[in-house]
Amino acid sequence: MTTFSKLKRFGADQSGAVTVDFVVLTAAICTLGAAIAITVISGARHVSDSTSESLSSAELPLIGPM
Repeated sequence: MTTFSKLKRFGADQSGAVTVDFVVLTAAICTLGAAIAITVISGARHVSDSTSESLSSAELPLIGPM
């Protein structure tokens, strides 16, 4: 058996195709999840900083003696 025929047989073999597809799909889903998580964390941090700044600069009116 020549090297070319071995490579041809290897290229035609479909036995590991499902596993490769699963690994690639899982990696894509994990990457997308990480990108979404980073975006949400960044947005939440911005909102919390804005809220903290607004609350620290807010002045409460005096109601009077109780």
